[in-house]
Amino acid sequence: MVYRFLHTADVHLDSPLKTLALRNPELSDLIGLATRRAFIRLVELCLEEQVDALVLAGDLYDGDQTSMKTARFLAEQLRRLHEAGIRTFIVRGNHDALSKITAELVMPDTVKVFGATAESIAIDRGAGHFPVTIHGLSFAKPHAPQSLLRHYALPVPDAVNIGVMHTSLGGSERHDLYAPCSVPDLQQSGFRYWALGHIHKRSIVEDAASVIVMPGMPQGRDINEDGPKSVSLVTIRDDRSIVVEERHTSVAQFERLVVNVSGASEWKDVISTMSAALERLRSEVEADHLVARVQLHGSNEMAWRIRRDLDLLRTEMETRGSLIGNVWIDKVQTSCSVPSGIGDTAAGALAELTSIINDDVLTSTAYQQELVSIAEELRGQLPAELRDIFGTDEGALQGALAGFAREGSADVMARLRGTQGE
Repeated sequence: MVYRFLHTADVHLDSPLKTLALRNPELSDLIGLATRRAFIRLVELCLEEQVDALVLAGDLYDGDQTSMKTARFLAEQLRRLHEAGIRTFIVRGNHDALSKITAELVMPDTVKVFGATAESIAIDRGAGHFPVTIHGLSFAKPHAPQSLLRHYALPVPDAVNIGVMHTSLGGSERHDLYAPCSVPDLQQSGFRYWALGHIHKRSIVEDAASVIVMPGMPQGRDINEDGPKSVSLVTIRDDRSIVVEERHTSVAQFERLVVNVSGASEWKDVISTMSAALERLRSEVEADHLVARVQLHGSNEMAWRIRRDLDLLRTEMETRGSLIGNVWIDKVQTSCSVPSGIGDTAAGALAELTSIINDDVLTSTAYQQELVSIAEELRGQLPAELRDIFGTDEGALQGALAGFAREGSADVMARLRGTQGE
């Protein structure tokens, strides 16, 4: 008889939102509840598919979470699985290690939270069914600089061995190094399936001996977690072959929408081109809600006006999104430029001023020092959770400030250009 389970990770229940909260409180509320709604969705998927188990490979919570509302919510959802006879296996990830709820929450009997010592749980499936053993190990601290693989027990002979691990593998952009190990190491471990977590992007590595799955996350939280999000429905057949199905769970899906407005000759054409692109994107997204960041590009005589009036374009897109239904605008940005060879009514003094700003002012030591001083003063007035907005090290700070300076300069010149043209 087959053995089926749902594999997910990096739920980050009640993750605090930062940039969205600053820009759009209503959108922030939507995304703030989305992680819970996605978790409910995956629990309901377990019930509908009548799986044998739910496997949570770390970062169920999001750091030093103390809300007992989160605890009650989680207990209620796991109780639903318990009453249906579905077991739950959980390893703690680097974010869970900080959570007080992890230690305090009383789980149903069918829930196994692996501790800081590796354990192997044999699943009693009855006579005539192939044996299954689930191995897991949690880390008690938020940092695990060494591989955890060597702590796992050897695979149980004749059983289908499933390993649950929270790991960064060989490392990934935007993710801290956590319990690093290599795919070849996992392939040679003798485990039939590795249920991983930590990297928020979905990936599968499969060969004759093993299936290694990083399921991604069930719900994105900001534009850096764009694209459809999902969980893995895993079926181990009677011949011990494994089938992995991706099931989408996103309540709200973040997407980057790049729109070429080179062909727009009038302002209304810019708006209609953006609207058409937004409508096409919405038709392609399965999630209940679409959250789009619009990036305009191309060569256009109105490049200065596009930059100056981005706020008006955003309002137009928000209106269009409301008409389409469940479409939200995270931000509208532009990299449009004026076609070369086009007569420029703002040439002369403005062109010279632009050159002075870009070549002399922005690159001067005095200007850069003043910019750092202003940024440091501002950062000191921000809440602790927002202080990384300028980067987490000196290099990132310098890069962020240089970008802000270039954008600010372009905005000023666009407004001056608009004044001359009106």
